[in-house]
Amino acid sequence: MDNQYFTSGELKTRNRAFLMGDAVKVSFFIRNAQLIMDEECYFFLMASMRKMRMNIPLTYTLEFFQNLFRNEVIEGKGIHNGIINFQVFRNQDETMLANASVSYFYEAEQKDAVSIQPRLLELDLIKEINVNNNLLSNIRVHCPENIYGEIYAQENDLDDVILLNPNKRIARTTSGNLLFLEGDSIKIPKHSEGAYISPLLENLVTFLHKNNLADIQEHEIIAFESQKAEEILLVSDEKGLFSVGKIRNKTFGNERFTDMVERWKNHF
Repeated sequence: MDNQYFTSGELKTRNRAFLMGDAVKVSFFIRNAQLIMDEECYFFLMASMRKMRMNIPLTYTLEFFQNLFRNEVIEGKGIHNGIINFQVFRNQDETMLANASVSYFYEAEQKDAVSIQPRLLELDLIKEINVNNNLLSNIRVHCPENIYGEIYAQENDLDDVILLNPNKRIARTTSGNLLFLEGDSIKIPKHSEGAYISPLLENLVTFLHKNNLADIQEHEIIAFESQKAEEILLVSDEKGLFSVGKIRNKTFGNERFTDMVERWKNHF
């Protein structure tokens, strides 16, 4: 894992990501030594910064990020297939926070983001907490529910937990979104339910739809419906793709999602 830290100003400033969680995060993806989905990821970053009322530097162009990751990660670190988790945080250098400068930090990990990882995951529902379904719930910002859920999963020998919204419907997991395969349909929780906006997921389901591989349906999904699925895919921009093998006493296959993802991967 390679860490890089940069600041947008000459003066050392207080890191509000560390002090207050004042930051947004998006992921960029590398395949065969090329950035893929870079426009989608870039525009998601810009939208996330606007939602958090961050001051977007004029230098933050798509070309800036393309050059940064090509020079520092692909060529500099030799990462040919990987995920770059990129975080922008606000500095404490202005009285008006909306005018404060920003800095960024990223981690680059060697991983094939468009292949399903080999290990099947075991999940369960968590009912002690829920996640909101407002404007900021869809972007990757500081979320104590994710931390609590991750610890709960570890303590109960789980890989992740399914988080519900205040209406007791499925929102997402701590690390990403869930896709439920039933027959020829793939059901996905709506963004209004608390699901993350995900360039990785959007690219996948757009490919499946255009190639008539599945009927994509955005739904309000009650917790019990997870038990009705034939296969479940976890899509995490931060960690990659995973097949869900078990939720409580119900086990799931992964053959059809594996085939769909393989076709999607080959089009890059």
